[in-house]
Amino acid sequence: MQDNATEVTAAGIARLAGVGRAAVSNWRRRHADFPKPVGGTETSPSFALAEVEAWLRRQGKLAEVPLRERVWQQLAGHPEGPVTALTHAGCVLLLIHERPTVWLDVSAGSDERLTAMLPDALEKVITPRFGGTPHEGAVRIPTGPELGPSAPLLRGAADLAAELGARQTFEFLLGRHLDANPRQYTLTPAELARLMADLAGPARTVLDPACGTGALLRAVAARPGQELHAQDSAADLAALTAFRLALGTQAAVRAATGDSLRADAHPGLRADAVLCHPPFNERNWGHDELAYDPRWEYGFPARTESELAWVQHALARLRDGGTAVLLMPPAAASRRSGRRIRADLLRRGALRAVVALPVGAAPPYNIPLHLWVLRRPDKAPAQPEVLLADAGRFAAEGRGGPDWQSVRDAVLDAWQTYDRAGTLPERPGLARSVPVIELLDDDVDFAPARHLPPPTVADGAEQLTDVRARLGETLRLTAGLTPPPARSAPPARWPLTTVGELARGGALVLRTGGNGGHARVPVLTDHDVLAGTAPSGHLPESEEEAVLTEPGDVVVPVLGGGAVARVIDDATAGAALGRNLVLLRPDPAALDAWFLAGFLRGTANNRQASSYASTATRLDVRRLQLPRLPLDEQRRYGARFRALDEFERALRLASRLGGQLVRGMYDGLADGTVTPD
Repeated sequence: MQDNATEVTAAGIARLAGVGRAAVSNWRRRHADFPKPVGGTETSPSFALAEVEAWLRRQGKLAEVPLRERVWQQLAGHPEGPVTALTHAGCVLLLIHERPTVWLDVSAGSDERLTAMLPDALEKVITPRFGGTPHEGAVRIPTGPELGPSAPLLRGAADLAAELGARQTFEFLLGRHLDANPRQYTLTPAELARLMADLAGPARTVLDPACGTGALLRAVAARPGQELHAQDSAADLAALTAFRLALGTQAAVRAATGDSLRADAHPGLRADAVLCHPPFNERNWGHDELAYDPRWEYGFPARTESELAWVQHALARLRDGGTAVLLMPPAAASRRSGRRIRADLLRRGALRAVVALPVGAAPPYNIPLHLWVLRRPDKAPAQPEVLLADAGRFAAEGRGGPDWQSVRDAVLDAWQTYDRAGTLPERPGLARSVPVIELLDDDVDFAPARHLPPPTVADGAEQLTDVRARLGETLRLTAGLTPPPARSAPPARWPLTTVGELARGGALVLRTGGNGGHARVPVLTDHDVLAGTAPSGHLPESEEEAVLTEPGDVVVPVLGGGAVARVIDDATAGAALGRNLVLLRPDPAALDAWFLAGFLRGTANNRQASSYASTATRLDVRRLQLPRLPLDEQRRYGARFRALDEFERALRLASRLGGQLVRGMYDGLADGTVTPD
C-alpha cells in the first residue's frame, strides 16, 4: 500500500529514476502533467511520492520503484520526520526479529487494525528485551494514533525484512539517514571503534555513557551473559542505539536517555569496560552544579576541562581492575588547566596508555586525536610506567583515512606487550613505556610525540635515500611520457551524440553511486577520482547491492565543476562506487573506454552539461557529448588519451615523492638524524 502523505524532494525523484537533478527540473518545465508540489518551499519543493511514481511509470521512465527506495522515501518523507519514522520502524523490526508470528497476526487486515494492536504486541517484546518498564529506558512504545501515519512504512519495512533480514533492514535505513544528514551526527568510524574495543579487552558488562549511534558497543566482542549499557543526551540516538544492539546481539541491552554527567542513569554500575567518544570542548558540562560530585576522585575539573570530567565518570563506573578507553582531543594531554588531575591519574596508576592516532582517524579529521586507556586501580603498580605510542606514521594521503591494519597491528602489539609485562622496550618513533616520575613535572604533558625517540638515524637516512631514488626514476619516466609538440588543426565538425543517447541505445550502461553496501568493501570516492588515488572510503553497512567497478569502466564525479573522468584498471576493479559518482560501462564493440573518458574531460563539454547553484556545480552526465566516430578512429584517439593519463599519473607521483623528500630532509636536518654534508 502506498502512502499518499509521503513526500519526496527533487533529489529523491532523481534517485528514483536514476537521473540527475537537472533532468527533474526539465521534466517539470516540459511536462504540464508533472505532479504539482505539495509541500516544501518555492526553492526546494516536495511532491507526493505516489503521484511521482505513477507519473514516472506512465512516462516509461520507471518500471517499478525498488522496494528499498520506496521504503527509504516513505521514511525520509514521513510527516513526523525521519527520526520518528526510523524509531517506529525499529519497533516493528524488533518485533519481527523476536516474534515473527506475532507480527503476521498483527499485520493481517487493515491499517487501523494494525495500529490498534501493535502497541500491546510491542510491549511484550520491548519490556523484556530492554529491561524495566518502557518509560524508564530509551525506547518508548508509540501509541496507536502515533503509529497511524507510519502504517505504510511499517508494512514496507516488513517486506524489506523478508528480503534482507530485520537487522540488515534497520542498518540500511539508519545508514541512509546518517548519510543524508552528515552534519547532524558525530560518528565514530567502525575501524576506530573496533580498535577501542580490542584495547579494552573481553568484557561481560560494558558501558558507553555518550553512545551516539552505538558504534562502540556494536564493536564489542560477544560473550555469554553479556550486558551492554548505553546512555545519550539525545533521546533519538539512545533509542536508535538500543535497536541496533537488540537487533545485532543477544546481549541484554540497557539504554537510557539523559546527560551522563548531570543525570547518570547507571549510578550503581561497576562495569568491566567503559568505551566513550565524549563531546569535545564543552563549557556547559555541569561545572557549577557538580562541584561536590563524588566522581571527582582525581580532582574537580576546570570549566574548560569537560573531557577530564568524562574520564573520571568512566573510572567511577568501572569495577576495580576494569578498563576504560576514551577518544580524546590532543590538547587534553597538555592543557595547564588539567595538569593536577593528570598528575593524580599518573600517581595512582589510573592512566595506563596514551596513543596518538593518525590524522584522519575520526572527526575532526584535521587533527591527530588521542586514545586514553585507563584502569581503575585495584593495587598500586610495582613499577609505575605509562605506555606512550604514536601511530601518526600510518596516516594516508588525501581523505581516505589511515592504514587501519597497520595502526591496529602496531598499537595492539605494543599495548599487549606492555600490559603483560608492565613495561615495553623502546620502539623508536612508535612507542615506549615512560616512568611516571619523568612525566610529573610542572606541565604533566604526556603527548606521545614529545616523549618518543625519533626513528633511528639509519632507518631515516635509508628511507630518504629510497625516496630520492624513486623520485629520480619517476622524473625520468615523466620526461619520457611528456607529450610531443601539439600540431594545430582547424576545429573539427563531427556529428555529436550524448551519453544519454548512448545509454538508451545500449552502447553503454549508466549507474550511480550507492549509499550502503556490505561491510569492509573498499569504496572509490569522488575525492579518489579527483586525486587519482586508490579506493579509500567506506559505505555504511547494509545489504544494499553496491555498484562494483570493472576494468574498462569510466567513472565521472558529478560535483565540483572539474573536468575529470577516470578509466578503471585492474588495480581499482572490484571497488564499490561511492556517492556523487556516475559509472559508465561502455560496450567494447561500440565504444573505446579511453576515447569516452578523454572526450568527457573536455572543459567546454563539462561547461555545457553543468548546472550551477550558489555553492556548488553539478554535472548532468547524460548531457555530456562526444563525437560519432568509427571504432578504429576512437581507438586512435583513445591511445593518445591513455598516454596523457600516464603522463598525468607520473606528474602526481613525482609531486608526492618530491614533497616527501623535502619534508624528510627538513625533519632530518632539524633533529640531527641527517648531516648537512
